[in-house]
Amino acid sequence: MGNSPVVLEYANNYQAQVVDLILQIQQQEYNIQITKEDQPDLSAIKDFYQTGNGNFWVARYNDKIVGTISLLDIGNQEVDLRKMFVDKEYRGKKYKTAALLLNNAIKWAKEKSIKSIYLGTTTQFLAAHRFYEKNGFENISMEELPENFPVMQVDKKFYKYRVD
Repeated sequence: MGNSPVVLEYANNYQAQVVDLILQIQQQEYNIQITKEDQPDLSAIKDFYQTGNGNFWVARYNDKIVGTISLLDIGNQEVDLRKMFVDKEYRGKKYKTAALLLNNAIKWAKEKSIKSIYLGTTTQFLAAHRFYEKNGFENISMEELPENFPVMQVDKKFYKYRVD
């Protein structure tokens, strides 16, 4: 396998690794007190994300899941970017995992004629803020979100990406 992870559509056989990766980053790295039970979407990824114009992808390096990203269909040709997590060792220029995941999701959105991608994030993910801004996401206020955008309790900072 080359130096870059491969982005694949989510399949159920990835579930345990996906949950482990996300919880490890949330709990250990960012000290966010959140459990698998607090995130019922993680137990039903196919039903929750892979419907309508939504999807869920994993970045795989050899046999290890090293990143995740999803688009949740929120109607009106708009999606919510969620569950973007990359293993600490696979961040940055060497592997470009986050860029591979995001570019894959944007390509999907274009193919599905999505108008806008929205996302909410916590204030402590500073590197993520820089990454999104560098990749064309505009910082917006909560009032600018579509009314059907599912704001999570931890979301305090919001972004919009115009696909067209």
